[in-house]
Formats: sequence, structure tokens, C-alpha cells
Amino acid sequence: MSGSPTHGSRDSKNTKASRLVDRLREAILSGELSPGTKINLDAVRRELDVSLSPLREALARLIAVGLVELHDNKGYSVAPVSLSNLAEITRLRVEFESLALSSAIAHGDLSWESDVMRALHRLNRTERVAGDPATLEAWEHAHRDFHMTLIAGCGMPLLLNFCAMLHNLNDRYRRVFLVAQGGDRNVAAEHSEIAQGAVARDGAFACEKLREHILRTGTNLRARLSDQLQP
Repeated sequence: MSGSPTHGSRDSKNTKASRLVDRLREAILSGELSPGTKINLDAVRRELDVSLSPLREALARLIAVGLVELHDNKGYSVAPVSLSNLAEITRLRVEFESLALSSAIAHGDLSWESDVMRALHRLNRTERVAGDPATLEAWEHAHRDFHMTLIAGCGMPLLLNFCAMLHNLNDRYRRVFLVAQGGDRNVAAEHSEIAQGAVARDGAFACEKLREHILRTGTNLRARLSDQLQP
């Protein structure tokens, strides 16, 4: 009995910290906090109505996933972006996500198959309209959910964490720099090919289509952003 209030307080603190991390992550991914800019702790603390301690904890968690940097004697800043960083993210996504998908196809159960097709249906029914931030944001969330559901059956939590981190880093480029643009190719068909190959347990086909999809996205982003980013 005496330990219950402490446990409840700890759970409440963890929930608040997680919400704060989610809020800051979304601000970075959406470009509300611009790449490379210094994070003013007092301003953020006042805006979000939080104390300094949970804010520092949240920033530490965002450092761990590559979205924030801490500089000696200079404080915190949003992680910068560059063409070389985009290229590295793309290469790592190809390797890690295809590995995770291969394992998910080998070990995923019927519930995983159902989840994949449900996530595909939701994504393909989510409209993405150029110049409409609300629809672009909704599509981004459905897109992330599809890719993470696709590999969720791999049975390797560390690998899933790496893939989620890379997906966030990759999505930041599209969300920050291409907010005024819709789709540039038939990604619905690409996603459908990957999903159908996965649930059919055709690992070679599904993984190859996933690799092609990620590389094509990276190539298109690089072409679009080559005049906006440093090498």
C-alpha cells in the first residue's frame, strides 16, 4: 500500500515525459523547430508549460534518436540536415528495413498479415493534397504506420528501434522541405506490391521491392533538395 502512490507518481511522470518527447519530436519533424537552430530552453519551457528538468530529459531522449544535438557551452540545437546525411539515412534504411522485413516474413503470424493489409488499406485511402498541410501530415502518419507494421513481425526489438529512428530522420526531409508538394509517383502501387509480396511470404520479391522503394524515395528527395541543402 505504501508503495502505490510512489508507483502512480512515477507512472504519471513517465507519461508526461513521453508526451513532451512526442510534442518536441513532432515540432522537429514538421519543421516548427527548424534544422540547425538553437533551442531556447526558457522559451520552450514557457510555451509548453513544463519545468526545466523534464524538458532536459526529453531533449536527452531526442539526442539519442538523432533529432537534437548538445554542444559544449552552447546548449541544445535541432540536428542539421545535409545531402550526405540523407544519403546515409537512405543506405541504412535499405539495409535495416529489408533485414527486418525478411525476418517478419519468416516469423510473422496471421495477425501480422492482417495488420499489414489493414495498414496498407488505411494508407491508400488517406488522401494527400499538395499545399494542404493537414492532408500531408495525415498521409505521413499513415505512411510511417504502414512501414513499421510491415516489419513489426520480425521479432527483433532493437532492429525495430533502429528502423523507427531512421524513418523519423528520413521523414523530416520530406515534411520540412516538400510540404507544398504531393506525391510524385504511384507510391500506392509500390506499397501494394511490397505488402502483397510480404503476406504471400515471397521474401525475395518483397524485400527487393522495398529496397527499390526506399532507394527511389532517397533519389527523388536528393534531386528535389540538391539546391536547398549543403553536401
